[in-house]
Amino acid sequence: QVQLVESGGGLVQPGGSLRLSCVASGHIFSINDMRWFRQSPGKEREFVASITWSSDSTYGGAVKGRFAISRDNRAKTEYLQKNSLKPEDTAVYYCNAEVKPKGVMEYRTYWGQGTQVTVSS
Repeated sequence: QVQLVESGGGLVQPGGSLRLSCVASGHIFSINDMRWFRQSPGKEREFVASITWSSDSTYGGAVKGRFAISRDNRAKTEYLQKNSLKPEDTAVYYCNAEVKPKGVMEYRTYWGQGTQVTVSS
């Protein structure tokens, strides 16, 4: 069984910073791309950032230049450093990863349970 668990959410003032973490655990053979998405009330889930095994990264337009995604392959962990936060960044943030479980031939997509980030004064 593979699990993704996010942490690091909370309340932060506009202009502040926050770092989210997502740890993958279970019977994992390898992890390919890792990603972050977010969803605000009444809106569709939005792509935030992705990172490959070799740390090539891609960002959604709303966060480019303010957020930075990184990963530690040995720790099976991805991070999202969020700077210059705005009220519109308020959302539940979900991590996502392409994981090949042990004993399985193909990569499968897994999601974390989400962590709330609220940007407010």
